[in-house]
Amino acid sequence: MDQSATPTLTFAPAVDLPLTVDFQGGRLTSDGGWCWVAEVDAATRLSETLAAAVPPPRRRSRHAPLALLRQRLYQITAGYADQNDADSLRRDPLLKLVCGQLPESDPDLASQPTLSRFENRFSARDCYRLAEALGVVYLRERERTGIPSHILLDLDSTDDPVHGEQEGRAYHGYYGQHMYHPLLVFDGDTGHLITAVLRPGTVHAGHEALAILQRIVERLRKRWSGVQITIRADAGFARPEIYAWCEAEGITYSIGLVTNPRLLDSAAPLAEAAQTASDQADGAKVRLVDETLYQAGSWNQPRRVIIKAEILPPGPNIRFVVTNRAEDPEVLYDTYVDRGQTENWIKDLKRGCFADRLSCHRFLANQVRLLLHAAAYTLLQRLRTWLVAAGSDQLTLETLRLRLLKIGGRVRQLATRVHLRLASHHPGEPLWHLLAAHRGAS
Repeated sequence: MDQSATPTLTFAPAVDLPLTVDFQGGRLTSDGGWCWVAEVDAATRLSETLAAAVPPPRRRSRHAPLALLRQRLYQITAGYADQNDADSLRRDPLLKLVCGQLPESDPDLASQPTLSRFENRFSARDCYRLAEALGVVYLRERERTGIPSHILLDLDSTDDPVHGEQEGRAYHGYYGQHMYHPLLVFDGDTGHLITAVLRPGTVHAGHEALAILQRIVERLRKRWSGVQITIRADAGFARPEIYAWCEAEGITYSIGLVTNPRLLDSAAPLAEAAQTASDQADGAKVRLVDETLYQAGSWNQPRRVIIKAEILPPGPNIRFVVTNRAEDPEVLYDTYVDRGQTENWIKDLKRGCFADRLSCHRFLANQVRLLLHAAAYTLLQRLRTWLVAAGSDQLTLETLRLRLLKIGGRVRQLATRVHLRLASHHPGEPLWHLLAAHRGAS
């Protein structure tokens, strides 16, 4: 059935003939790049792995868990974050095809109510199993090029604003909004998202971080015995229990520290030297890095703290990092600053995969949503990796979707194949050829 009964629309372009528009084009797909998403999914076995963690439906359904999971993930990758979009997209011929249905002769995909029931049937244990399955995909993908000898874990938190009465919503004074406060763990070398844990809006940035780290490290060492692990995080994770655990477990760490008067006193000579050097260079930017031993009142021992004193046009910028690593202070601080890349990955997760669209009422349903958006990030991140390996520039996930996925096409189901015909002058065509060459070479 056609989606719309809207009468023909008429426009007056700058030519002699009027333009008429309707929604009766037939078997057209809105997103021809779904076939590449399905290709990545097959290569990573992401949907297959996650589907094993999906709880069975409470009543009989003609939609298998794997099909529901794929439909939801593929919709998110193409920019359709809301379940309501399924009421139209369930008939999209290419989406049907990549989800395992023939575009013309098989029934349509799941509707919004079916997807809503799917997300709301997860228990706390089911959510844990889904997160575990996402971690399994990470382990498989990380060792694709060989067993790693070192893993860098980047921890961060982010704000997910809410606009209703969702369970767990709370007002956070720092962000000035009602929100959730998810914890995210990335592989700092590859950009893989290892896990995403939903937390109530008022919790501290480091809340539950140690418990999550313990589980991740246990699985890393079980998979790769002897792997060296480093943890990197901002001052929200500056907690004595994390330092002590890392030291007991032989894990290196670099974690930012919140500035306080004692730290500023210890940094004063370095800041004065940086200011003098800047004055002598006519106000040029100057950065000096040094170290000191420091013990806060809640610490059981003194620890190495890196001091950065930087003179900028707005004024001095003093920063502190606590660490048990042995590198030169400047090298170590530069390595710590590299964690700024995590902010770009979080932007990709939120802007490219809409991970801040957690609009279910139940807290657990929103945890499921967060993990599904994390899985969509995994698909698009892997697709971006393929493109870079094939010679493309590094793209944001928003740009990747616009150039690669958002291309309309006509789908025809023939006796021996299904044929997708795309626009002859689409700007994203070179990316298709790059991916095709990469597939042939791999």
